[in-house]
Amino acid sequence: MTLFVDMDEVFADAYNAHITLYNAEFNENLTEMDCMGREVWQSVPEERQPSVRNHARTEGFFRTLEPIKDSKEVLKELSSKYDLYVASAAMEYPNSLREKSDWLDEHFPFIHWRNRILCGSKHILYGDILIDDRSYNLEHFQGRKILFTSPHNIHTTGYERADNWLEVGNLLL
Repeated sequence: MTLFVDMDEVFADAYNAHITLYNAEFNENLTEMDCMGREVWQSVPEERQPSVRNHARTEGFFRTLEPIKDSKEVLKELSSKYDLYVASAAMEYPNSLREKSDWLDEHFPFIHWRNRILCGSKHILYGDILIDDRSYNLEHFQGRKILFTSPHNIHTTGYERADNWLEVGNLLL
């Protein structure tokens, strides 16, 4: 079976990276709880929103993300059971293509470069399972759809959901 897994906010913690950068830049104490149900940029004053929206355009942003808890162990197990592919939108931000590839080499070396789909749109994916935090990536996928919980999608309904990587393991291993 073919399993596609998104990166950002699924196994690479971009959400908390935005919060950390925002807090450092503006000497604030924004938390994940403050952002529930919204994007980070939607959770800050309007005049500061452009700064948060530009984090992903900053050199090094994708390269320095932290892996989400338990993702390494569970993805390693999944890679032995499924034909596992990383499917990540990487064309919108100029630095992300190289940085995501380097990040995968460091944190997930068991995912071969041939199993990395760094694309512009995921509507082209055809396989058995897709794990993603964005419902618009899931809606046209023909296989099993698993919404990975991120603060921005807590109000999204209509999809099978996994709140963390241990739950992904329970669903798929």
